[in-house]
Amino acid sequence: MARRPAARAWQRMLSGRRLDLLDPSPLDVEISDIAHGLARVARWNGQTRGDHAFSVAQHSLLVEQVLRNLNLNASPDWLLATLLHDAPEYVIGDMISPFKATLGDDYKLVEKRLQTAIHLRFGLPADLPVSLTREIKRADRIVAFFEATQLAGFDRDEAARIFGHPRGLSTVSLDLSPQPARDAQDAYLARFEALEAERTSGLPEQSVASV
Repeated sequence: MARRPAARAWQRMLSGRRLDLLDPSPLDVEISDIAHGLARVARWNGQTRGDHAFSVAQHSLLVEQVLRNLNLNASPDWLLATLLHDAPEYVIGDMISPFKATLGDDYKLVEKRLQTAIHLRFGLPADLPVSLTREIKRADRIVAFFEATQLAGFDRDEAARIFGHPRGLSTVSLDLSPQPARDAQDAYLARFEALEAERTSGLPEQSVASV
């Protein structure tokens, strides 16, 4: 009896790279693919107000903005790690938290492998310091609160129970207008390039591993 061919575990990207989800190589990670994918992945399963989906690319830009505002001495490495905090979703999509809970450790393992490859590709530690991880999570929950109340139909009390109530920030400085995919993609790439320029400019830097 003929054997079935092994199930394909790689995805072909528009850059031409083939990314193996079971054993992702940093060499197959390209920022153009990440920006393209994240700009087309909808937050909240697409259940948001507006003519366009609110993308993970937009969300990532806002999380980086909030972390920068809350940590005025954050290094370019810190900020890049924050911008890339949801980067694995360019491959696996943005699964809502209840679905992640049903998948359990299998989902987390795939996500971790991808995040490690992405970090190594851009010169970041495979495992971020606990202090940075904590600050990214704080910024992420703040942005999620405003997305929930401004875009996803949550009332403030419900959102506060799930994400906590943000302190010291308001929606005034956050652009929560859902953008066309191309605009979100271009904005994500522009911020990445600005941070890369800061990292290589020769200005005094604070290592991501030492903060």
